[in-house]
Amino acid sequence: MSEKRRCLAVVRVRGVGDASPKIERTLELLHLNRNCHITLVDSRSSILGMLKRASKFVTWGEASKESIALLLKKRGRLVGDKRVDEEYVKKAGFKDLEELAAAIYNLEVDLQRLTDFKPVFRGHPPKKGYKGKIKKSYNVGGVTGYRGEAINKLIVSMA
Repeated sequence: MSEKRRCLAVVRVRGVGDASPKIERTLELLHLNRNCHITLVDSRSSILGMLKRASKFVTWGEASKESIALLLKKRGRLVGDKRVDEEYVKKAGFKDLEELAAAIYNLEVDLQRLTDFKPVFRGHPPKKGYKGKIKKSYNVGGVTGYRGEAINKLIVSMA
């Protein structure tokens, strides 16, 4: 039986340095071109495979509606580096930012399908830094890899 798809937040935490071209291409396909870039994807098997390939350079987990709304409000950008405002949200067919965030959370809307919307959020480095070494997995006290619901805490510190 297939598992229900969820909205995942992916954060790039490391530079590629001497990484293989496959990993660089994977990060490019995820729109994670620089450190502290955040993107929202769904949990399809193809995306999960990409995340596992780039797991030494990114961290990911299940995003909440609140953190998605925070990203849209503070870090959402349109073409021309304009902020996402209520006018754009109404033009896209939603009542307000909260309704758009709920639609993204429920995977009703794909960020790449929205016109003039940049599918990447440029975050600040986290306040008080990352909690752990960036070369180690989250499971052993580092930063990279799957972190589940703890990604929301990281997003709040980066917004």
